[in-house]
Formats: sequence, C-alpha cells, structure tokens
Amino acid sequence: MNKKTRYILLTLIILVLISACTPIANKDLQEELNAKNDIITALEKENKELEDKIAELEKEAENPAKLNTNRLLDTSLKVVNLLKNKDMERLSSYVHPTKGVRFSPYGNINVESDMVFLPDEITNLLSDSKTYVWGNYDGSGEPIELNFNDYYERFVYDVDFASPHMIGNNVVIGKGNTLINISDAYPNAEFIEFHFTGIEPQYEGMDWRSLRLIFVEDNGKYYLIGIAHDEWTI
Repeated sequence: MNKKTRYILLTLIILVLISACTPIANKDLQEELNAKNDIITALEKENKELEDKIAELEKEAENPAKLNTNRLLDTSLKVVNLLKNKDMERLSSYVHPTKGVRFSPYGNINVESDMVFLPDEITNLLSDSKTYVWGNYDGSGEPIELNFNDYYERFVYDVDFASPHMIGNNVVIGKGNTLINISDAYPNAEFIEFHFTGIEPQYEGMDWRSLRLIFVEDNGKYYLIGIAHDEWTI
C-alpha cells in the first residue's frame, strides 16, 4: 500500500469517526440547551408571579378601606397581647386621651354606668385595690363589686383571647339573649371580636366567650375606647 493510498484510507477513517461522534455531541448539546431553556422558563414564570404580587400589593395600597382594615386588625392584635401580658403601661398608649376606655362585662353596653378610665388611670389599675361597681351580674342582678384585678380575671381575660377560635372584623360572632348595642353605644366606631366557640365539650357551646375591642380613628390612629366582654346570658 503506497503512501497515497494510506493517506486516503486514514482520511476516510477520520471522517467516519467524526461522523460517528457528531450525533452524540449534538445530542449532548441539545440536552444542555433544553435544560437551560427549562431554567429560563421557570425564571420567567417566577418573575411573572412576582410582578403579579407586586401589582396586587400596589392595588391594595391604593385602597384606603383595605389599609384601614389592616391597621385596625394590627392594632387589635397588639392590644389583646398587652391585655394578655397585663402590660397596662403600654396599653394606656392605645387608650383615647380624652374619651378613655369603657369596660363592659356583657354585650349590652351601658354608657351611663359602665366604668371608664383615662390613659393615666389605666397604668396603675392592677395595683388599685379600690372596689368598683362594674354593672350587674347576669341572672341574679346583683352588683358586680370587684377591684380591677378581680374584674380583669373574670370579665376581661378569663380565657386566652390572644389565641381565639375565631376573629370577627366589625362582625358580632358570639350571641346570646343579651341585646348587643355596639353601634348605638359607639357611633362611628369599629371593633374586632376575639371569640371562643366553647371551652368545655359537655356544655356544647353554651360556655362561649367573646372579647370585643372597640376603636375610634382619630388623626390617622386607632384609639381604644371600649373593652366589652361577652358570654351566654339568661
């Protein structure tokens, strides 16, 4: 075999090898491209979802009613946790400076006789041993004569309202035989209700509890003007 023949043969062998390897190389390249395309598609989808979320948040920001609802709920959650922790000093900063906060033992609010305290009075209530008349016990009609700490344990935070079964936003959840008169007692006010559907199973919901925190907006801030406890009444 002369040199020319060997050269031609070698060239043919190389061409065969190249043609045999090319499909494999092309296949690997295509798989790599497909993988990158999948990544790009996923990133584009994620970007679209983020753009939609931003647009939704911007739309909410343009809705004053939505903003007010969020602020009301946020304020209520802070207040109920202050009540849980008996942090009366910080609670006083949420109390309306001139209207004060009214304490009502049941759902029917008596604007004439329910006890009202101003912010500077709230701070020291837990250490106040004075007996106040907070209203009348349901059923017996006997006066509720308690110091604040005892009233708190019975008619403010008798269950863990910071972890309720339900929350009502300007909606009354707990209802018994008592007339609930929030709208009459507090015109133009708003409230959040923290509700327990029941405590002991054997009572089948008759032992429900509610705590309604009532607010009025003043110069862009929600102030606490009412704390109304409620439960099943005769």
